[in-house]
Amino acid sequence: MKTFYWLVKREYWENRGGFFRAPLITAIVFLVLNFMAIVLGEVLGRSRGLHFNTASDAMGSSLSNPLGNLDNKDLSQVGAVLDMTLYGFTTFIVCVTAIVVFFYCLGALYDDRRDRSFLFWKSLPISDTNTVLSKVASAAILAPVISVVIGVVGGLILLLMGVIAALFHGINVWQVLLEAHPLRVAFNMVCLIPLYALWALPTIGWLMLCSAWARSKPFLWAIALPLGSAVVVQWFGLMGLFNLPAAWFWTNVPGRLLMSLIPGGWLRDTSSIGNVDKHDISGALDSVGLSFHYSVLGSPNIWIGAAVGAVMIGAAIWFRRWREEA
Repeated sequence: MKTFYWLVKREYWENRGGFFRAPLITAIVFLVLNFMAIVLGEVLGRSRGLHFNTASDAMGSSLSNPLGNLDNKDLSQVGAVLDMTLYGFTTFIVCVTAIVVFFYCLGALYDDRRDRSFLFWKSLPISDTNTVLSKVASAAILAPVISVVIGVVGGLILLLMGVIAALFHGINVWQVLLEAHPLRVAFNMVCLIPLYALWALPTIGWLMLCSAWARSKPFLWAIALPLGSAVVVQWFGLMGLFNLPAAWFWTNVPGRLLMSLIPGGWLRDTSSIGNVDKHDISGALDSVGLSFHYSVLGSPNIWIGAAVGAVMIGAAIWFRRWREEA
């Protein structure tokens, strides 16, 4: 176990630019753009004589607390919007990490063979199984955990920026903030990581297999084989031959092999997704909780994909053990 821990730590230190810096820089850039948008709105508003402050407007109505007339239901809706902001910001950061992980998996085993560094690691008492599984754990667990933490912290900073901007206009938003649930959002995002790892196994396994098997250009092999097979199936369908289910094939073969790193891909397999009331934001967030997401475990799709991913990871271990460059 200690050896495996150090292998995962080695993966982090060798790829911290992608695992840590990429989501961090993305979050900083996004926050800076939002800050610039707030400042631009203030400047344009003042230059055009638009003021929104504690003074009364021309009709004599007070704008000191425009949120004061909201009832409990309206306040819960506004709080749900703040929760959605946290979810959205964190999901955006995880999507950026998914791109990083995609190319990390493609090069995880191929780069070791290309620069011959795998000969050094083979000389150590470290099994190929532990080496490959440490890379899988880094892609499926370590990178998402880092991106979720950065996303939650960045989302809280974004909300703080909005609060400060509102306070400058004399708007008391503390009551609305009490309706938000940042700790619950953070807890839910962390608890979804095991489900995300299970869902992402087909893509991780396929990319690892291509990385271990391809003698050159693993990216082209990883993209061309599933897309090419889907095009062939589509062609047979258009020709009226064999009556192959092209739409199902596109979704479950190229889609699962190449797109399973995208967070939330399992939502289409949840049986109750159509019962969510999209007009009631607060109620929708309450209904789309952990139990809603983990209901996908009752679908055979996720288990078949995980099994196929595990088989491909096993094949990647075998190729790493026996594949050598000429």
